[in-house]
Amino acid sequence: MATAEIAVALPSLVLVTAIVLWGMTAVATQLTCNDAARTGARAAARGEPLPAVREMVAQAVPEGATVKVTRDAATVHVDVSVHVEPPAGLPALTVRAHAATATEPGAAEPGADRPSHP
Repeated sequence: MATAEIAVALPSLVLVTAIVLWGMTAVATQLTCNDAARTGARAAARGEPLPAVREMVAQAVPEGATVKVTRDAATVHVDVSVHVEPPAGLPALTVRAHAATATEPGAAEPGADRPSHP
């Protein structure tokens, strides 16, 4: 009888393990996106060129992520979203992160091209 019980329990154990691993992947992706968004917001607030900030954030997040960086005279906003692929049979998940910070005094005005620092 032990064999029949193991045969029933093993697929459930595999499913639970797959769900836990997928959840850990989603959490790790969320943390990565949060860190990248915060780092990008700080760089943009210092006056770094927005294309350079966008590229820096895109390099830090998983491939296929969408990165949006906006800056006005008072604030900087960085939005990151990425689709996390689940194992078969589980629902899809889109991870989103947002960071906003005040533009530092003396930072470049929106739309002004400024050379990047060496």
